[in-house]
Amino acid sequence: MKMPSLAELIPILQLSIGPVILISGVGLLLLTLTNRFGRTIDRARLLDHQLAEQPGAADAGRLRTQIAILMQRAGILRVSITLGAVTVLLAAVLMLMLFVAAWFRLELGWIIAGIFCAALVCLIGAMLAFMGDMHLALAAIRLEVKE
Repeated sequence: MKMPSLAELIPILQLSIGPVILISGVGLLLLTLTNRFGRTIDRARLLDHQLAEQPGAADAGRLRTQIAILMQRAGILRVSITLGAVTVLLAAVLMLMLFVAAWFRLELGWIIAGIFCAALVCLIGAMLAFMGDMHLALAAIRLEVKE
């Protein structure tokens, strides 16, 4: 087996720029999502402690509703974070497949295109879930402001 020359690897490295940029962008998205997830969990714990201290309080129903919304948001954020992580994983596999294809001189175009499409579908899913979280956050604040 003949090793690819540097001149043959340079186009492969150039093709890898797209997945690297995808990983960087999704990494920032994951940072945002994990921060939102942590704040959501912390807020749910705080409200749960308030409810435990005053279970018969007049605003107990409102606290339970807020906790339920926060738990729903945490589940949505978990889905979004998972899909974002899968996007990064698929982008890394994509770069690996590019090099394997170049190294062994394999024609893996369909597989590479499929992996790239799967990564984009996961990214779209992560963004849709993130938008769902934003919608619930707005609904929660509207509920709180009305009372």
